[in-house]
Amino acid sequence: MDARDEIPVAVSADGVLLYAVPCRPESLPAVPPHALSLAWEAARAAATAEAWGPRRSLRFEGGPVLALADADAACWAEAVDRTVGLTHLSGLALCLRLLALVELLGRARWLAGLYAIDADGIELHPALLAAAANLPLDAAARFDERGMKRLLSQRIAGAGGAAEE
Repeated sequence: MDARDEIPVAVSADGVLLYAVPCRPESLPAVPPHALSLAWEAARAAATAEAWGPRRSLRFEGGPVLALADADAACWAEAVDRTVGLTHLSGLALCLRLLALVELLGRARWLAGLYAIDADGIELHPALLAAAANLPLDAAARFDERGMKRLLSQRIAGAGGAAEE
């Protein structure tokens, strides 16, 4: 791992983990789709076990400060931290892509055919996983819905390969 990929972390007086991220959300790297799937499962298991994590604040260089203060976001971030770590860009990218995917699934009704939820968890279409693993985040660390739709239409049509890793 390159030293430029490391993320310094401090703890505030009230216990918030403070991350000094050396880039903007849009510059975070892509992740392997399989890693995103594994992170989803780890986060789901942590939520089931009620393994709530600490609040986290992400200060991006030259950009926004994002607070992961919501209990669910803190839990999912803790699961990713325990699995791959959040003190390097690839781990933080994985975490934020996971949270962005959850947020997108909640607002983009047109994605309904690309995932199925049941008592055992969620099944995500390989094209959706690949798109979420590769589409750049925006300045607020979210996915652009139009960009996701465009990328998915290319992948489903076969232009980009549905399950690239």
